[in-house]
Amino acid sequence: MKRLILILTLLFTVYSYGQELEIGVMRAYSSSKVQFTHLSGNYTIYGDSLEIGSISESQNLIVRRSGERVKASIGSKDLGSFDVIHLKEVNPSSSLKIQTLSPSVHKLRKYKNNFKIFPEDNSYLTVVNMVEMDNYLSGVIESEGGGGKDLEYYKVQAILSRTYALDHLYKHHKEGFSLCDRVHCQAYHNMLRFTPTIGEAVTDTKNMIMVGPNLKLAKAFFFANCGGQTSESDFVWNKAISYCKSVQDTFCVHSRQATWTKKIKAGSWRNYLVNHFGYPVHDSLIGPMIYHFKQESRHAFYLSPQLGIPLRDLRSKFKLKSTWFSTHLEGEYVVLEGHGFGHGVGLCQEGAMRMARLGYNYDQILNFYFTGIDIMNYHDWTFLMQDSEQLSVGL
Repeated sequence: MKRLILILTLLFTVYSYGQELEIGVMRAYSSSKVQFTHLSGNYTIYGDSLEIGSISESQNLIVRRSGERVKASIGSKDLGSFDVIHLKEVNPSSSLKIQTLSPSVHKLRKYKNNFKIFPEDNSYLTVVNMVEMDNYLSGVIESEGGGGKDLEYYKVQAILSRTYALDHLYKHHKEGFSLCDRVHCQAYHNMLRFTPTIGEAVTDTKNMIMVGPNLKLAKAFFFANCGGQTSESDFVWNKAISYCKSVQDTFCVHSRQATWTKKIKAGSWRNYLVNHFGYPVHDSLIGPMIYHFKQESRHAFYLSPQLGIPLRDLRSKFKLKSTWFSTHLEGEYVVLEGHGFGHGVGLCQEGAMRMARLGYNYDQILNFYFTGIDIMNYHDWTFLMQDSEQLSVGL
């Protein structure tokens, strides 16, 4: 059964890569009425399987929730109510502007390729951008990292984002799409608009993915800044990942997010450690150490593993930028002096940016942050995977 699931998953990945990715967009908003405005090219509108109209220059399509269905209109013309509305591009890489109108208006966004809209829950809409991989990646990279970076850094991000997308095609399957546009998938707030170098990087790394042991797609972890040392994966998620080892990183230490300071009321700190972890405050040796912690390199636990206080829990509770910090007492406050911003596992973005500026290429950057990974062509990978699965089931 496990082998069958592996084969089916591989086939689904191959199929999805050759088709369009289905990305749930506008997911930060609960929308019952959405406007689609022409940006470029032309679109044909389908209600279920019936052609019901088109969107061309200067036209707006309004889609609203109507009972258990979705209703479409252009201007004063009612196009009817349907289970699903599809917007199919007539010209390659056509694009539309999308804006939520109800229950509140939000800033419009711009996306390429095709769309489908269908009911969600009791009164809202799901909007799905059915987008080509390269157009999706370009939008993700600009949404995640913005402009002004070197080409080699954008290549790194393209490979990571492509690998992540292929590794998470089932993430929102129950909701009717593969990935969403929010940070817990990958930020995808618009199509590529301002940074042509990103498009160049996506093209230059076309079909390239990152794989780990046994040809499995690698976990493409990245974060803002490590502060000088990346983290072991099991410090964060209780799971050791062979290619996510801690590395010393001098490339990010002079970046703006390399260090931070935060003050927390000593009483809040003490109460949390005592109430949640049973910190022995009355112990003559351990008790006085509750506010004093020196972390010269990254650790998994506060003060001592025997106390069972994961640094990741402290980061979550007190909204800290990272788990790499030291503490001391100043009056009624615990002062935290920290390094880095993010979970610390995998690729340090500000370090990678610095490496790219210094002339390192994408392969050198990825292999610096990930141990024992391979960069390979997606189609070569699927061939090897299919061959491996056939051998495993005796085909």
